[in-house]
Amino acid sequence: MNKRIISNGFIGLIAGCLFLSCNQGGSADTTWLRGANFTPSTAINQLEFWQEETFDPETIDRELGWAEEIGFNCMRVYLHHLAWEVDKEGFKDRMGQYLAIADKHNIRTIFVFFDDCWNPTYSAGKQPDPKPGVHNSGWVRDPGDLLFTSPELVDVLEAYVKDILETFKDDKRIVLWDLYNEPGNSGYQNKSMPLLQSVFKWAREVKPSQPVSSAVWHNGLTDLNKFQLENSDIITYHNYSDEINHQQAIDTLKKYNKPMICSEYMARRNNSLFTNIMPILKEQGIGAINWGLVEGKTNTKYAWNEPIPDGSEPEPWFHEVFRKDGTPYKQEEVDLIKSLTLL
Repeated sequence: MNKRIISNGFIGLIAGCLFLSCNQGGSADTTWLRGANFTPSTAINQLEFWQEETFDPETIDRELGWAEEIGFNCMRVYLHHLAWEVDKEGFKDRMGQYLAIADKHNIRTIFVFFDDCWNPTYSAGKQPDPKPGVHNSGWVRDPGDLLFTSPELVDVLEAYVKDILETFKDDKRIVLWDLYNEPGNSGYQNKSMPLLQSVFKWAREVKPSQPVSSAVWHNGLTDLNKFQLENSDIITYHNYSDEINHQQAIDTLKKYNKPMICSEYMARRNNSLFTNIMPILKEQGIGAINWGLVEGKTNTKYAWNEPIPDGSEPEPWFHEVFRKDGTPYKQEEVDLIKSLTLL
């Protein structure tokens, strides 16, 4: 039985037009997806991003403008089911506002549903202040530990995923649905398999026009990796290592003969840099989505597990491209990015 969500013809269009040869003219090279994982600098996590009280279109507009100026044309953006659960119509309206702003800046979007990273619990309303010098101190999983203590939550999650997909399933401003970020992280391992399988099933039932995927990120999670690679329309993956390791990962994944996007890379401490990774991805027609655009409340300029409690400046920054005022963290990096993205 053919379990494809979208037609082979559409997959071919994705491969040819988004990554290789559909230059539409203008000052930007539109043949290749590149951009960043985006949270506005005024949001500590997905809930502060999307809740009505703290949704910040002015900051989103300003910061996506900076992205456009350096030739970025795609953002990867995390959602959260709780923001939908407490305000379903408002949440979808704010997604629409975000998409309109991004489209104004010639930026398409990858939306992410679930996530196994960072804090296991969460609540609606005011979010915590950042802990000085701590990477992603306020980021929250979705659904996190609540799924294991309240199994009835799966019904809410199904309704959430299907509502969002039904609402936006033909929206050309969305390039991909990333169904589950890093399943198995936070020690969950194969405990994440049932939700991973379910979210792909729910997406197949809706049949969005856009492709769906879930990125492989850890070689040791063999069962999860197998399911992700076999069921994703586009191969997405995360790699925060140097160019040798990264190329080895690419070579391993090419055997699936599907379009590819690296949906997380660029950790300066780890020698995963714009200078040594981005040219490789462009040359091989692989989408390039680094972690972080503007320094802000997520504190991801600080490295994983290397807090600086006094909040002083890390050297080098772990992630991010721009300072809060829009100036580049490293001008030479931005010059390199523009040389690859602007004609």
